[in-house]
Amino acid sequence: MSAIAEHETIWSQVFPGNYHTAHCFQPAVEATETALELSAQQRKRTVWRMDGGAGTDEHLTWLLARDYQVLAKGISHRRAEALASQVRRWDRYRSDCELGEVPSPIDFGRPVRVFVKRKLKAGEFHHTYYVSTLTLPSKGCFLSLYDDRGAAEIEQFRNDKSGLSLEARRKWSFTGQQGYILLTDLAHNLLTDFTHRALKGSRFANYGPKRIVRDLLNIPGKLVFDGQNLARVELLSQNQFSFDLAKCLLRYCSGG
Repeated sequence: MSAIAEHETIWSQVFPGNYHTAHCFQPAVEATETALELSAQQRKRTVWRMDGGAGTDEHLTWLLARDYQVLAKGISHRRAEALASQVRRWDRYRSDCELGEVPSPIDFGRPVRVFVKRKLKAGEFHHTYYVSTLTLPSKGCFLSLYDDRGAAEIEQFRNDKSGLSLEARRKWSFTGQQGYILLTDLAHNLLTDFTHRALKGSRFANYGPKRIVRDLLNIPGKLVFDGQNLARVELLSQNQFSFDLAKCLLRYCSGG
């Protein structure tokens, strides 16, 4: 699980390959609460945006009982078809689908809004439904917010696979793989901190992990200290990035 303001990983865990998202969800929420030290008041302002793999009635009821806000895609395709038959008005959402609103099919313990989306594919309508506790001005706003959820599979997993060789390294033992994932998280967060504190505002601000590791951190150099104080950063002058990176490193090492 990843990404708050600076896109750091806040929790990771390796589960057996036969585990579905439904088996992992509650441990992930509880671990996130611990990592972020969420108080009862903070939980009321925290929104869980979940895809269909975690959108079971049990998970939604459990989250709402803990005072979280939710914006979740329902897991049941059969229910989506049934709810679609109850929609009295369809409104256009983007160019290829429509949205309707229906009463909640069950009591989740707190008031929720339920939306149904229908999309035409190969001459047939396909339906999905969404559950939310939020107050927004239109049905389209709910779906736009849902579509804009974390995207950790792009922001972290793909970047870590290319930049930190996450995909290339595998351990035969389960505990060994768990340890490797934690080490990868440590490297990810160190690079995230480096990007935020050293590269922000520089020509390297948009570099991902792969370019940082390959193009920047491989430059030969040394730190020169005057007693306990960092005096200067010396990098191989022939490298095209050395001059600008030296200024970034000086700011980073000085705690700026």
